Amino acid sequence: MATRESGRIRDVEKKRVLDDLTRRRRARKALEALEQDNFHEDPHADLVMSKKIPKFNNSLDNPRKKGRKSRGADYYRIKYRKTFQQLLEEDRQLNADGPNYSTAQAPETNYPQRHFCAVCGFPSSYTCVSCGTRFCCLKCQATHQDTRCLKFVS
Repeated sequence: MATRESGRIRDVEKKRVLDDLTRRRRARKALEALEQDNFHEDPHADLVMSKKIPKFNNSLDNPRKKGRKSRGADYYRIKYRKTFQQLLEEDRQLNADGPNYSTAQAPETNYPQRHFCAVCGFPSSYTCVSCGTRFCCLKCQATHQDTRCLKFVS
């Protein structure tokens, strides 16, 4: 009679286990890839609305009010929008001698580091054996194994 074995035991020989240095390098590369993907100007910042588009605001609300419309804070907030780099530079110039975004530091904490699931973001208790990524449950582990573990960043 043949003995049954778990599929996980059979796949252990195939799995690659990374050391701590390689795990840190992979995490740094993944963060750099995310930064490169996320860093861009707003594509709709210079969008000009066409005058031919019909206006759907109800003019029956206040029939006596005619003439020039006053512009609210949202109009100026959108019109004079600044990028994150512009805000950082402005902060650096205004607070050159005092604390600013670039020079702010927090003291070391007395509490242990918290770990979060790489899939869903909830607090995690488990670590992937091969790559060291954190996950919180079996469903997130399956998602990690199918899509993220040792596939995209080497």
